[in-house]
Amino acid sequence: MSAVPAGEGAPPRAATGEPRLPGDPTPREVVARAIRVDHAGEYGAKRIYEGQIAVLRGTRWEPMLRHMQAQEQHHLDTFARLIAERRVRPTALLPLWHVAGFALGAATALLGHRAAMACTVAVEEAIDEHYRAQEAALGEDEAALRADIARFRAEELEHRDIGLAHEAERAPAYRLLSAAIRAGCRVAIRLSERI
Repeated sequence: MSAVPAGEGAPPRAATGEPRLPGDPTPREVVARAIRVDHAGEYGAKRIYEGQIAVLRGTRWEPMLRHMQAQEQHHLDTFARLIAERRVRPTALLPLWHVAGFALGAATALLGHRAAMACTVAVEEAIDEHYRAQEAALGEDEAALRADIARFRAEELEHRDIGLAHEAERAPAYRLLSAAIRAGCRVAIRLSERI
């Protein structure tokens, strides 16, 4: 997790050898933010798939959605364990992500499988960007966490590729839908890091 606001892409000063400035997060705070936001994001992703499955249950899309949901559940379980082990406060926004994730999944699935896949692509592209920045920002003393994030990032990219292979780009208003979902993900990331 970067000590700079999400999306700016620069590593924290400590990672570049520059001294910390007043107000910069400590290394422990950087790690706590990473675990907090990743836990929230994986929780939201699980809820998106639950919403999509609720709508697309019994269709040929259900097994694929369940596969991706199972991977998200594994990611969530890993971050839930880290929250407990490292005594990190989870985001206070989990109740909001509980509702918003399910609603986003169900709403896109109601528009059809292509819109559900467009949602997957947009979310996973935002998560790829986020996880890539975290990998770069975490220090050598966090090799295990970096390895988890790298592995999860590869699985998120697999989900993106599945979405693209299943006609995500043919969803109604794909570019608008995708841009709106990615923007929403970026806002959720920033909020969950801190709140």
